[in-house]
Amino acid sequence: MTGLWVLVAVLVAGLAAGALLKARNGRVREADLSKTLPARELPGPVADALDPASAVTLVQISTTFCAPCRHAKAVLGPLAERTDGLHHVELDVTNQPEVAQSLSVLRTPTTIALTPDGRELLRVGGVPKGPELLDALRPHLTTRTP
Repeated sequence: MTGLWVLVAVLVAGLAAGALLKARNGRVREADLSKTLPARELPGPVADALDPASAVTLVQISTTFCAPCRHAKAVLGPLAERTDGLHHVELDVTNQPEVAQSLSVLRTPTTIALTPDGRELLRVGGVPKGPELLDALRPHLTTRTP
């Protein structure tokens, strides 16, 4: 009988953890200004990816074997193409883990919205939800087509 209770407890804990992870996936989080790095402290590949002509650069941190990263690219690429002032760059950190570490990225995909001077506006862990991301970025952008 004890084994049955242990099994039930493990299943409940697993379901709760799964529900929590699903709820957090794709959630837009505003940047914690006390933890954001100035542009001069951004890792080289990230600083090089910033587009000075765009109001916001979405830097997608990915790895080679990350399946959700392909979904994130499929959401972010078209979003950037149809939105004025928005640029999307995918940065593969498979062979450069120090880049992810310096940005405090714990999972891929993680998308970080940066200004041309490298100030972090927000970040999204997991596959972003296009409409929610666009709403969060709207104060910084002008959209061509909804």
